[in-house]
Amino acid sequence: MSQANRDPWTGEVRPFPRQTDAEVEARLAAAQAAFPAWSGRGINERAVLMHRVAKGLRDARRDLAMTLTAEMGKLRREALAEVEKSAAACDYYADNAARYLQDQAIGTEASRSYVRYAPIGCVLAIMPWNFPVWQVFRFLAPGLMAGNVALLKHATNVPSCADAIAEVLAAAGIPEGVFGVLHIDNEKAADVIADPRVKAVTLTGSERAGRSVASTAGQHLKKCVLELGGSDPFIVLDDADLDATVKVAVASRFGNAGQTCIAAKRFIVTPGIADRFVQAFADAASKLVVGDPNDDASSLAPMARADLRDELHRQVQDSVAKGARVLLGGQPGQGETHYPATILDAVKPGMPAWDEELFGPVASVLRVADEAEAVRVANDTRYGLGASVWTADAARGERVARQIDAGACFVNSLVKSDVRLPFGGTKASGFGRELAEHGMHEFTNIQTIYVA
Repeated sequence: MSQANRDPWTGEVRPFPRQTDAEVEARLAAAQAAFPAWSGRGINERAVLMHRVAKGLRDARRDLAMTLTAEMGKLRREALAEVEKSAAACDYYADNAARYLQDQAIGTEASRSYVRYAPIGCVLAIMPWNFPVWQVFRFLAPGLMAGNVALLKHATNVPSCADAIAEVLAAAGIPEGVFGVLHIDNEKAADVIADPRVKAVTLTGSERAGRSVASTAGQHLKKCVLELGGSDPFIVLDDADLDATVKVAVASRFGNAGQTCIAAKRFIVTPGIADRFVQAFADAASKLVVGDPNDDASSLAPMARADLRDELHRQVQDSVAKGARVLLGGQPGQGETHYPATILDAVKPGMPAWDEELFGPVASVLRVADEAEAVRVANDTRYGLGASVWTADAARGERVARQIDAGACFVNSLVKSDVRLPFGGTKASGFGRELAEHGMHEFTNIQTIYVA
């Protein structure tokens, strides 16, 4: 059996074989066999190998970027930056894992007690297509440094990205079985979650996928971490620096063709700045042009798949039918994956642009009366991944940020995943954390040792 992935820009279709049950079994067995030796290695030895992985990523960055661009349409410069970010994560965990995993003493008078962070075994990762290298290393670098082994079930439209990552790890000297790729469908992935050799699962994907994976993992008493969708508010208060705010608004909404969980999606604006912000935002976004992602002159990538473009346009049409006003864009481009930078104004509850995640280059403008209503509207979503607040008064921004129900809230800064900061959401955006010390501990046995 095979699957096919399609170049979003050229339309070229490339068949790719799925693995047989025997091949999947071989990878599960290899992971099980590799775990004792890998977890038994000293952390400094694992760190040496992880630094080699970082170097391998940098050495292969041009080829990897070409693969990202061909499989999901990412702008070449964005692809190169993604590979470098992944390499930096490998270096970070190689440098900091020993500190994050060191025993933590608990002082008592009559005993020697401490907490240790022990590896748990094989972690299955089900990863998305929108950041096909970074999303993998976000779990892989801390997971391998903690002594776990890993299996990757990548999105079906980025199979070559998965194999390229495996090649980098093998060339760096990561032992066979420590990392394996599974080219399987969702039904087979459920069987792998159920397999007793798999100890935990991490998913980045849609809310629907999260519910399915969490249900299967729960049935088999497996730990899971879910990073799901988002409808991040971008709150513009009256005293915000207009030029700086608009610059980041464009980058946050339209980077990666808007196909980012933590992209700003709902632009919540207060009266004193609303008209000026919306006009400046539309003017800046109008300069973005969908073009060949391999061409450095292109400023907006195509969307990854035609069905995603069609669903986004349905959401736009439905919102307009219910009263939203198109300020920019709003009609598909000539190619089957092309969608222009689009801004909808006068967005109200009951519209997809208010109620749903718009996973593409469409911005929703929500006008509110004041700061208090801005907070209320920001929280009026079933999602809770990221948020940002824009104001000249940092203390005011921090006060507002502390009222937002989200996994992260940035004041006067682009919401981003940073290896030094815990990353994850609340509500329908999932649970658990990736990155930083917190993400490394998610897939360890936090074990108490008590010595009387």
